[in-house]
Amino acid sequence: MSRFETEVLHGVKKSKMPIKSKVTPIYQTTAFTFSDLDELEGYYQGQGNYLYSRVGNPNTDELAEAVAALEGAPAGVATSSGLSAILAGVLAVVKSGDHIVAAEDLYGGSFQLLQGELNQFGIEVTFVSFTDLAQVEKEIKSNTKLLYTESITNPLLRVQDIEEFVRIAKKHKLTTLVDNTFATPYHCQPYGKGVDLVVHSATKYIGGHSDVTAGVLVGEKDLLAKATAKVVNLGTNVSPIEAWLTTRGLKTLAIRMEKQSKNARELALALQNNKLVEKVYYPFEHGESGYGAIVTIKLANTVNVNEFFKNLSWIKIAPTLAGVETSVSHPVITSHRALPAEARDALGITFEVVRISVGIEHAEDIVGIFEQAMTKAAK
Repeated sequence: MSRFETEVLHGVKKSKMPIKSKVTPIYQTTAFTFSDLDELEGYYQGQGNYLYSRVGNPNTDELAEAVAALEGAPAGVATSSGLSAILAGVLAVVKSGDHIVAAEDLYGGSFQLLQGELNQFGIEVTFVSFTDLAQVEKEIKSNTKLLYTESITNPLLRVQDIEEFVRIAKKHKLTTLVDNTFATPYHCQPYGKGVDLVVHSATKYIGGHSDVTAGVLVGEKDLLAKATAKVVNLGTNVSPIEAWLTTRGLKTLAIRMEKQSKNARELALALQNNKLVEKVYYPFEHGESGYGAIVTIKLANTVNVNEFFKNLSWIKIAPTLAGVETSVSHPVITSHRALPAEARDALGITFEVVRISVGIEHAEDIVGIFEQAMTKAAK
């Protein structure tokens, strides 16, 4: 098998058309036509590929297959967003009356989906710390069907012990779902470690340029068949042009993640020694050149948080992450706003916490801006 840097470029399976274009065209069409009723009936008998773009499209298939290949999974489906990919994965496993055990430090949107929406349909969710998997095991009940966590959590960057996570799930015959958005297949491939379903907010590093909204779910064929049916029936498919743009972005994933992760490590090391930073969250122990392109910091109480944000020069304040430009987010106000205040405080997501999405700029320039902003905001 080719190395990752080669696979990410050449693993994309282009549409097999008589016209041999170097890149798959954008099939910006609502439907596909048929020459007669026999050909139309043939589609329903499995003899044709495409009918209606909500059901399937060459561009959406290309994206799903490319991410599945990078994760080492046999099947995938592309969706309209990361959350819709999570929803498809969850609903492929659970139904009303079933129970999910989920990590308490999930992305706030995931928390809101599970706690605020799915419980209306009779799906029970227990949130628990996944730092101690023995505690997770204690929460498993007779109706538990799914264990759900993130490979690197948002925003405090806890790295999940996936092997032990999978061991517990297999012991209790449970399905596993891991959100691999922060790590990407460049750093971590959960499916190869035994995880059943892996989800990406492709809006982030898969697309990589802050110009598309998409999701991808990959995993075992039987589960993906169920998840794909949910995507089709709930109408959460991604559009052809969004899928095409995301696939284009995917081709540079390796070089982007290499540069951004190295920059993130350098920033984290620099800020560790700054007296205006109370704590740096970064998984230093996972990889010599860094493990992911996010650095989260807790500013010291001697820094005015609002003034810090005002003095970030060319670094943009944004509610999302993973573009090629460095940006910052305030989790309490944005990504984790949906969490109850007491839950945020218990996790350590306080007003002083800042999530930094590190870009491809020169590392010294990135460090300089943050040091300058903290100095100007010092009380």
